[in-house]
Amino acid sequence: MRTLLLLQLILIVFACPVLAQRDCSSHTYLQQELLNNPLLKNDLDRIENYVRSHVTTRSGLAGKPQGSKIIVKIPVVVHILYHRSDENINDETVFSQIRVLNESFRRLNADTVNTPVAFRSVAADCEIEFQLATSDPQRRSTTGIIRKYTPVTRWNADDRMKLSAETGDDAWDANNYLNIWVCNMGRAAGYSSFPGGPAAKDGIVIAFNVFGINKKAGYELGKTAVHEAGHWLGLRHIWGDSYCGNDMIGDTPGQSSFTQGCPKGIHTSCNNGPGGDMYMNYMDLTLDACTNLFTEGQKERMWASFEAGGGRKSILTSYGLEPPLTNELPVPEEAPKWYAPHLYPNPANSDITLNLAYDSRWIGKTINVTNTQGQTIMTVFINSKSVKIDVRSLRPGLYFLSGKKDDGSVIKQKFIKL
Repeated sequence: MRTLLLLQLILIVFACPVLAQRDCSSHTYLQQELLNNPLLKNDLDRIENYVRSHVTTRSGLAGKPQGSKIIVKIPVVVHILYHRSDENINDETVFSQIRVLNESFRRLNADTVNTPVAFRSVAADCEIEFQLATSDPQRRSTTGIIRKYTPVTRWNADDRMKLSAETGDDAWDANNYLNIWVCNMGRAAGYSSFPGGPAAKDGIVIAFNVFGINKKAGYELGKTAVHEAGHWLGLRHIWGDSYCGNDMIGDTPGQSSFTQGCPKGIHTSCNNGPGGDMYMNYMDLTLDACTNLFTEGQKERMWASFEAGGGRKSILTSYGLEPPLTNELPVPEEAPKWYAPHLYPNPANSDITLNLAYDSRWIGKTINVTNTQGQTIMTVFINSKSVKIDVRSLRPGLYFLSGKKDDGSVIKQKFIKL
């Protein structure tokens, strides 16, 4: 009985964090980037020092008067990477995500009424809007949505989805667009780069099942992208990613750590005063139903990123929302007819064809033909997505095709020689 209770307790302890908090990998991603590229710290420190000085002096855009009609409009391109058909989210889901971003950053969302009285005076209309791009980098007409089949079944927070060479999709010019990659992230919800990072990897990554209005419990209101867009504009987690840490914002109370689930009432930590933790801030890890504000201090910091040294200045002069120079739409990339190795005809008499169009990374690799005793009969070099193999010299019987790529994925096919 004690053993059963202990097992149940272990399951509860390990299961609750997964079910009760948003999984943002941005801080971990940043630390790994700094480890991989120590020189990156100089760029990030330079931008951080610039932003701090401009927030302090309230100069330029960061200090623009309240009530002004200046609105920053950010061109967005959404790269949808899908392996299964359900990962290929529809246009309506993308439109819903853009709407949620705008409602949240402009404080137009209906749940602003849930902002506690103690924090309403600092809740901000950030005067930042997001729009799907109308011109691509070649100034052709675009919907701002790219769809691309990928053989990768699950991605990690390592930027490979941002590279066509890794069967992801290359970023559009980061000086002119906010790139958002939507893909299967496994259990992770998403992550973002910060101002000053490498342009080729600049942008936001969101799990397909928490993007836009969706059915994922706790994430169904599309606020994961709001959180990650805050990081993209230079905001840190509200607890400063350490116990009672510093997020560099004056009007966000200190708090001990992230907030799990969707709490109610006042929760205090770090001697943060009568209002307690600002767990309803978009930069906490609270679930969607309980997040509803950015603060004036966070707004100032985000607006400072559009200053000359803030890291996002070029977005203000982007051509991404200008009328295209040509209305010719680029030809979309077709998905393969098969999402796995396809061997035909089978049985075969003279030759067989191995179609590997689902994963072009097999090109340049080799596969072996073996008999039922495990003996290698022939080795075949893959020089195209569709390889024809001459089997006339084989004796009638059962044979196997096998191969392995660098990433560990394998081919195992069997065929009958007549």
